[in-house]
Amino acid sequence: MSKQKPLLNFINGEWQRSSANDFLDVINPATAESIATVPLSIKSEVDEAVKAAKAAFQEWQYVPVVERIQPLFKFKALLEEHLDDFGKIITNECGKTYNESVGEMRRGIENVEVACGTPSLMQGSNNENIARGIDEHMFRQPLGVVTAITPFNFPGMIPLWFMPYALATGNAFIHKPSEKVPMTTQLMFNLLEQSGFPKGLISLINGGKETVDALLDHDDIKAVSFVGSTPVAKYIYSRASANGKRAQCQGGAKNPAVVMPDANMEMTTKILTDSVFGCAGQRCLATSAIVTVGEAQKEFTQMMLDSASSRKVGYGLDKETTMGPVITAESKTRIEGLIEKGVAEGAKLLLDGRQQSLADEFKNGYFVHPTILGDVDPKSNIAHTEIFGPVLSMMHADTIEEAIEITNNRRFGNQASIFTSSGAVAREFRNKAFAGNIGINLGVAAPMAFFPFSGWGESFFGDLHAQSHHGIEFYTQTKVVIERWPSDWSRQF
Repeated sequence: MSKQKPLLNFINGEWQRSSANDFLDVINPATAESIATVPLSIKSEVDEAVKAAKAAFQEWQYVPVVERIQPLFKFKALLEEHLDDFGKIITNECGKTYNESVGEMRRGIENVEVACGTPSLMQGSNNENIARGIDEHMFRQPLGVVTAITPFNFPGMIPLWFMPYALATGNAFIHKPSEKVPMTTQLMFNLLEQSGFPKGLISLINGGKETVDALLDHDDIKAVSFVGSTPVAKYIYSRASANGKRAQCQGGAKNPAVVMPDANMEMTTKILTDSVFGCAGQRCLATSAIVTVGEAQKEFTQMMLDSASSRKVGYGLDKETTMGPVITAESKTRIEGLIEKGVAEGAKLLLDGRQQSLADEFKNGYFVHPTILGDVDPKSNIAHTEIFGPVLSMMHADTIEEAIEITNNRRFGNQASIFTSSGAVAREFRNKAFAGNIGINLGVAAPMAFFPFSGWGESFFGDLHAQSHHGIEFYTQTKVVIERWPSDWSRQF
């Protein structure tokens, strides 16, 4: 472990050094060098954070909603002022290019903007005279203390899928970031501290599985938000639900894109190259499988090979770089092993991104160059495995009906896209594809912040998704009031 001072937790309005016995190095994936040390916080620290949050909630829930959103306006301005700082931190701890890092923060800031509209979004409903002299109302009230457990691949954006909505609706919020990328949230909570939220209302707890289990088991935590792999999403959802908590848990993905013969091949190639290899393929909306239909196969395959080969792999703060490393040495090993398994299953290795050298400064980095597997059998394991790296599986279908069948024959349902000039074909695909996010001539169908981030199948466990009115509904509970105010009781009975 490195000799750097460990990163701090933020509990009850104060930055605190953890009393944990175990710490992990935070590694720059481009250099394999330690850049920070993070504690694996213990249960007593979770208890302390929840206690402070519960106390702060007792007053915060009664603060008028138009006042609760005021700190969010300041927070948004601070996030924008520090975009460059976030871009550099995310690049160094996550491996993205600088532009990708800044881009994710902009999408996160959009959620802060939408949450500032909570006075309208959380409005209830009412009816007069549901019976003679009786009125009925429905109100939305906050849950209490809620938590979010977020992944490594979007350390700035994904916390903002949850936090602004939870706070604006009157809850207290505890955040547990990925121990692989905890530095981004250090800056984020510094800005939250300056934004004017009450002491104890927001907490940052660094840690690993023990920390997560303490959050999932705590009686005073009412809701859990999670993004990560499907096995962990299942675990979080099951344990949280068993403890009587609300849970929204986003899991893995294997996102297909169908390319029709009438697609604009030049545009499609550019869009899908960015979708497949952007963020080194480590995003839940990355296209990881392409199904060419009919005559599209030959032309598009060659164009995709040429485009992928031209990607500049390297350190994300280098302006020439268009793709960075994967997150860890273990990820690199796993991805390379899955490439080999794909070949063993009969796929053709059209472009091999393994064992390619970089400059000495980055020779130990966790780099996997763009890789393309051709003639992948839709029934093979590799066709259904989430690789979560810069690896594309290419398949072929003779008709749109066959392509839709391939698209739907999978357990994941995060995203599916089609590229075509035919409105009729696009509409058929839109209606029949098994996915919660559909792209028409789009390679990353990421919903804007004023739409829910959908997901089906084993890509999502729960009922209400992140963002927009789903976020408002998730962090509130409805109370129905039926009231009678008779002026003359003797006339009513």
